[in-house]
Amino acid sequence: MELSTLYNKVISAAGVSYDSRKLKQGEVFFAIRDDRDGNQFAENAIERGAAFAVIDNPEFQQPDGKTILVDHALETLQELARMHRSQFKGTIIGLTGSNGKTTSKELVRDVLATKYTTYATKGNLNNHIGVPISILELRDEHEFAVIEMGANAQGEIRLLSSISMPDIGYITNIGKAHLEGFGGLEGVKKGKKELFDNLRERNRKVFVNASDPVLLEISEGMDRILFGTDVDSPDVYPLQQSPTLSFGWSHHHYVSPEVKTQLTGSYNISNIATAVCIGRYYDVSPEDINNAISGYVPENNRSQRTTTTSNTLILDCYNANPSSMEHAIRSFAEGNDTDKMVIVGDMKELGPDEEKEHRAIAELISRLGLEALYAGAAFSKVVDDPSCSFPDTDALKEHLQNTPVKGKTILLKASNSLNFSSLAAHL
Repeated sequence: MELSTLYNKVISAAGVSYDSRKLKQGEVFFAIRDDRDGNQFAENAIERGAAFAVIDNPEFQQPDGKTILVDHALETLQELARMHRSQFKGTIIGLTGSNGKTTSKELVRDVLATKYTTYATKGNLNNHIGVPISILELRDEHEFAVIEMGANAQGEIRLLSSISMPDIGYITNIGKAHLEGFGGLEGVKKGKKELFDNLRERNRKVFVNASDPVLLEISEGMDRILFGTDVDSPDVYPLQQSPTLSFGWSHHHYVSPEVKTQLTGSYNISNIATAVCIGRYYDVSPEDINNAISGYVPENNRSQRTTTTSNTLILDCYNANPSSMEHAIRSFAEGNDTDKMVIVGDMKELGPDEEKEHRAIAELISRLGLEALYAGAAFSKVVDDPSCSFPDTDALKEHLQNTPVKGKTILLKASNSLNFSSLAAHL
């Protein structure tokens, strides 16, 4: 089948899915060979109501046009996304970075949505499968799309940028994330810079936090919209850190009132500043910007503050790397909460830097004088104290059951694979 013919069939369907368990009636199922061979689930997808399945193994063909055989299902999905992108008339903002991608994306989405019909990447669909799916969800009514791009290695942002072809871009920061896949911090820098490389080649603009010397360096010579220190940009500043973050900002003759948010941690100021800057650049009113940011509710264990019958919890355990862990701990230590405790778990994908980075976090916690509990094999190697260090999350749960913690404000931070969100039931 011609790619253009398949494109028309896909765009006419209810949507696109690569997970037969989550597929909705009328969507197209793409049999992606990833952790598992998606061809094995094509029949199930059809039974669940898929319009048809795009497969790349002839053994799984179904009668009555319910399957369409291609050479490579993933590459076909990506090519269809490129075709759809070429026809999209709205503005695409490409966004990546080591920390804060999702929070920045959602704040920018909510600010722009006060004035424009805005689409943003859903959940964590930010990889080689998720970005094409996100692009294919764009429709004529969308005036803006905020496309989040994640990566574990060099070359991945280059691919995602070639698919999404953003009109303008932003990098939140460049830190110690996925060090193993990127080959160290310099590799992270090269990998994240691939977004700016794509935009530079096409003479497109970038938003740059002028207080970040690394971002200033890699964007040198580009058409930049600076914020953070530039006199012509919005000046955003924290006013209060706890129980939740509040901020103020000024731009030209405008000075905001105190804007209260539902976020925790001073590190979120840069995410807020991004949303303010982009909102003002696209003529969103200051009042709408303030309302959008104050109304934003974080989800998925990202800077979520909640209260149990025994403690106040700050759930920041969707993911963790040395940079985000340090920022979260320092911000927590600086806050006004009393009776503080940190419960931290292993940071993944650090390669040969694993022991060094975990030791650095443990030493930081000690220097700050914070009461702490640790979980995971990596932390167990550097914190040799069975009263506060546990080999895994289950062992920590058992400790919490036997030694209940009460009356504390607790920061929980770990990589998602440690399932730290399950600790809330024991705190």
